[in-house]
Parts: sequence; C-alpha cells; structure tokens
Amino acid sequence: MILAADIGGTKVLLGLEDQGKLIAQHRYPSVDFSDFDSLLATYLADAAIDVTQIRGGCLAVAGPVADDGTTAKITNLPWHIDTQALSQRFGLPPLRLVNDFVAAAQGAVIAPASDHVTLQPGEPLTQSPCLVVGAGTGLGMAIAIPEAGDWRILPGEGGHVAFAPADAEQVGLLNFLRARHGRVIWEHVVSGPGLTAIHEFLSGQTASPEQITAAALAGNACCEYRALNLFLAAYGAYAGDMALATLARGGVYLAGGIAGRLLTLLPHSRFLAAFNDKAGHAALTVKMPLHVVTDPLLGLRGALHLATRHR
Repeated sequence: MILAADIGGTKVLLGLEDQGKLIAQHRYPSVDFSDFDSLLATYLADAAIDVTQIRGGCLAVAGPVADDGTTAKITNLPWHIDTQALSQRFGLPPLRLVNDFVAAAQGAVIAPASDHVTLQPGEPLTQSPCLVVGAGTGLGMAIAIPEAGDWRILPGEGGHVAFAPADAEQVGLLNFLRARHGRVIWEHVVSGPGLTAIHEFLSGQTASPEQITAAALAGNACCEYRALNLFLAAYGAYAGDMALATLARGGVYLAGGIAGRLLTLLPHSRFLAAFNDKAGHAALTVKMPLHVVTDPLLGLRGALHLATRHR
C-alpha cells in the first residue's frame, strides 16, 4: 500500500492506494490537532492500518519544503513536519515531501476528462507545457512538462507576482489594497481573502468568501455578484498572463475550490474575456485549452502518483 496526505491549513486528507484503488480515505480539521504527528497517529488508528504493509508514501504540504526534501513548515499552522522523524516513530518507509500545489498539479494533468469542465477547447499541443493555477486560501501555480510518458512538475510562485490592474476599477482596488499591504500581489486579489477584500472595496462591508459566493449564486445580491465578477476578471487576467509566460499550449487547468464552486458563473463572467485579452498575443492564448478540474481529491491523487516517482 501507498500512503498519501494532502495537508492544508484548514483540513487534512489522508488515504491509501491498494492495488490501484484509493481506500481508507479520512478527512480531519487541522485545528483539532496540535501537530501532524498526533493527526497521523489518529488516522492510523481510525483506519486500523498495519504499517508494515505500507511500502511508500508522499505528504503534500501547504508550505515551503526545505532544500533537503525532508522537512517543511505549514504556512498557516504551527506545524513542523519531519519525514525522517515520522518514519522512525511510526515504523514507516521513507516518505516523499512535496508542496501541496505540486501534488494538485500532478493530479490535474492525470485526471480523466470526466473530471474536467472545458471553458475553451483551444488547439492543444501535446508536447507543450501545461499550466495549473488554483485560487483558494492562497493562489497556487505549477508547470507540468511532458517527460518520458509521465510529467515533470515545476512549482512556481506566480501568486506573489505584483498585481497588474487592467482598468480604472482595478486601479482603485490596487490603491485600496496598497494602503493595507504596501506591495500588492496577485494573491491579495485572486484568493478567498482577496474576494473578501474586493467586496469590502466595493461595498465598505466585510463578508466571508462563502457568504459572498452563496449570495451571488442565489442571484439576489447585486453587490456580491459585482464583487465576484471583478474577482473572476482578475482571475482570468492572471491565468492568461501566466499562460503566456509559460507558453502553456498543452492546456491551462484551474484547480482549487473556488473555481469548482463558481462553475455556473464562470462561462458568463468576465473570466474568459480577461484570459484572452492579451493585445497582440490574443491569437496565442485563444489556442490554449482551458479547463476547470472538479475532483475534490485532486491533491491526494496527485500525492499518490508522486509517491512512486522520484523526480
């Protein structure tokens, strides 16, 4: 069996692959545990797992992985993960440690077509890079390059690139956020907290991303819908810019929970127009396939795939 975990600031997903099937899947709220060691002990007990049957594993973590690939600090939790210590304590084989968006990107490019909703078919070039971006608590990005029948995943930090407003309204948003953050990055705009900030900029009122989304989807909240439309215009512009930077003719995949929750709004929003609004290079971006990945276990499946590959 192969052990995999998708470790985030809000939740942790764990599961096993046994003969090609995902089994013993469990979800735990991160805040219920003081450290990952105690959470893993709970999982092994809940799933009644014989650790001697585990032959490998991969932990995908929402935070930077050390250069030696064995330790990581979770960005939004006081958790420090040490794979060597975990192996010693629980009698596990060596575990691979990767950034959570590396796992999400791996999951996205191997997901079946039934797990994709296509926003733009484009004209894919199968040997070209794919781009995977995802807005959630933060803004992740990774590049997937075809290699020897599989994929080489390169992490990126595009979410920390400076925000580039596209019109007068977005210039106003930039100034609003600059007073709060100083340097304004894309993650301040295209993320759950970014949606809250956009709503506050437009209305002067604070609301959670869930409240804004629910009100807009219900169709009876003008300000919330306006906030979401501005958010999706910025998301599309960012995805298109990153697609140009990486020449992602293999395809662009939207991962993360926000895109999935907004599937009914995306086709009628400003997202696709902003994605392709690239002046002299619009003819290039329109050839890039654009998909939303809908599998909620994307990161876990990607981690399982990476567990047996050492690139």
